[in-house]
Amino acid sequence: MKAFMDEDFILQTDVAKKLYHEYAEKMPILDYHCHINPREIAEDRRFENITQVWLGGDHYKWRFMRSCGVEEKYITGDASDKEKFMKWAECLGKAIGNPLYHWSHLELQRYFDYHGALSKKTAEEVWNLCNEKLAEPSMSARNLIKQSGVTLLCTTDDPVDSLEWHDKIAKDESFDVAVLPAWRPDKAMNIEKPDYTEYIKKLSEVSGVSITSYEELKSALRVRLDFFSSKGCQVSDHGLDYVMYEPASEEEIEGIFTKALSHTKISALETAKFKTAFLTFLCGEYHKRNWVLQLHYGCKRDNNKPMYNKIGPDTGFDCINTYTPSAQLADFLNHLAEEDSLPKTILYSLNPNDNQAIGTILGCFQNSDAVAKIQQGSAWWFNDHKTGMQDQMISLANLGNLSGFVGMLTDSRSFLSYTRHEYFRRILCNLIGNWVENGEFPEDYDILGEIVQNISYNNAVNYFGFEMLK
Repeated sequence: MKAFMDEDFILQTDVAKKLYHEYAEKMPILDYHCHINPREIAEDRRFENITQVWLGGDHYKWRFMRSCGVEEKYITGDASDKEKFMKWAECLGKAIGNPLYHWSHLELQRYFDYHGALSKKTAEEVWNLCNEKLAEPSMSARNLIKQSGVTLLCTTDDPVDSLEWHDKIAKDESFDVAVLPAWRPDKAMNIEKPDYTEYIKKLSEVSGVSITSYEELKSALRVRLDFFSSKGCQVSDHGLDYVMYEPASEEEIEGIFTKALSHTKISALETAKFKTAFLTFLCGEYHKRNWVLQLHYGCKRDNNKPMYNKIGPDTGFDCINTYTPSAQLADFLNHLAEEDSLPKTILYSLNPNDNQAIGTILGCFQNSDAVAKIQQGSAWWFNDHKTGMQDQMISLANLGNLSGFVGMLTDSRSFLSYTRHEYFRRILCNLIGNWVENGEFPEDYDILGEIVQNISYNNAVNYFGFEMLK
């Protein structure tokens, strides 16, 4: 029997152990998509206790606690931080087979040097140990980033954001990790939302463009794109129900936008037409600027309306949406290719059944603009567990170029989530190690080591082209 989460955790073969310990383990981290608050980095936030850094905003943990029958007061309610931690520790002890068990214990090992198993039996011990460690200067937000080996991270930012905290971080010479904005224009695209006109007013104010037409909306967005570019932004990200393709004339789009500004109800078809035009326009702008487009889709959000009304979005009430038509995705990318406006693109579907469809679609649009110009993103959200990561990489290897994969991202709000990169790298090395041990690929470490190091870090550096990492 193997020891619990020892140095060879997940690594089943000698090849896997060699690839991880000699090639992957010490590689830096480029976190090209996360939800960390830049203000917390600028102010070098300190955490009073483990609940603040571990449970605050973590809807993965909240969902599991609800599954264990925990009252909401101990999850998002007014219970004390210690009470919340104790409930979480009791739940974690039952989380067999859940990636939360592995993630949590990797974080305890790497940041707190705790190598036991957290459960209700050890909760008091771990609470005290972690809080004592968090009192040390080495556990501030910036130091957690640095000790994790991060060279650059991209936050998630709305077009109306002032990016003031990014400015403060950039001017602070005592912190040498690059923190760049990433453009997330969902609110400017979601024309069907009841607060859309209020958002357009904000966009008008910050851009200095009076927005009374779709053409003026595009002008305002160009102003903000230029502003984001001036702050080092090279990455965009869109959250979609699915990638739609419903082409329409400029006149029709103008009419739809005018209806929205006058608070006239927009049909589902009109919404799809507007979003197609909106995304097509922005992709052209990304292509001109050599930005990377990320498309996250396949999620049905806010399903429990009573809880949504009580505690709001991003609190653990989302699920996989199986309606993700691959034909529309292919048609959309084809349209961009015809217009010579297809940017480097990373596709993430929350539905794991889309792996093969994505693998065949991206093979249709590769070219010499970049190695693996059209990427399938790392297993996302409900899929970033051992099985999901392995399945995504096997599918990508079967249908595309695994060696050109840009690898892992945290997609997290927590400063402790960088151990997910370790988790990913162990799974990657184990997968490749099994292929080699089974005689499916030669035991040539010049090639194997390069593949592993490239997927761990180098591919992302080359793909995104961040100047400060060259």
